[in-house]
Amino acid sequence: MLALPKLLASRHQQPPKEKKKTQGRRGHNCHSWCGTLDSSLDSKDHCSGSWIVPFLAYTAGFRKESLTYRGQALCSLLTDVAEGVVGIAILRHCLAKFQPLSSDWFKFEVKGKWQFDVGLGCLMFPLINQLSQMNLNLLPVLQYTPVTISSVEQSIVARDPVAMALYAVVVSVCAPIWEEIVFRGFLLPSLTKYMPVWSAILVSSIAFALAHFNIQRMLPLVFLGMVMGTVFVRSRNLFPSMLLHSLWNAFVFLDLMK
Repeated sequence: MLALPKLLASRHQQPPKEKKKTQGRRGHNCHSWCGTLDSSLDSKDHCSGSWIVPFLAYTAGFRKESLTYRGQALCSLLTDVAEGVVGIAILRHCLAKFQPLSSDWFKFEVKGKWQFDVGLGCLMFPLINQLSQMNLNLLPVLQYTPVTISSVEQSIVARDPVAMALYAVVVSVCAPIWEEIVFRGFLLPSLTKYMPVWSAILVSSIAFALAHFNIQRMLPLVFLGMVMGTVFVRSRNLFPSMLLHSLWNAFVFLDLMK
């Protein structure tokens, strides 16, 4: 298996000391993405984007548990879309004073030589599964912790096709788009202004794992974040990392259906 640092070495170069005109897409460096960008999403912005919609629904007396499986799935889809829209709006507001941004920011292109990287990332899925088991062995669920079954698992057990299809859209489409925009599109290149690119990949991957609020999944999520970060840095393109993220979520979802 090719080591991750070697994946990047062929395309990553140290930034020049003097500002020079870049030649070709391969000549761009992560550090150049940042420019004068000093803003970041603080905890207030994160809470607004990720928690404000569910919080408002809860305070209004809405209880998701009272819905049918299909109702819960539709609610999850609408909530995820709303959170993504709010979060992207906040991100746009934070970046407004830095407009116009460089064309390297939030680049999304289907074209490009990214297929090998995505394929290699998919081959790492079994390894990520092994890391999940290793993480669980290191930090097992405490005996007094109540065992809860998520609405996704309940729908799968009930074999409700409509609910399962809605959840598939949530995990394989909505989540990858929003999370990749934040963690690979914004956070990772922002960090490269203050640290080497590999440190930025690691730190953004840790932030990605922490955002899932599940200590039993820290190891696999950090590793997954590093894989997607590497794919993003090599391609300078959000589409490959979004696709890999979507394929991973679909892999997990299909595994739950067994």
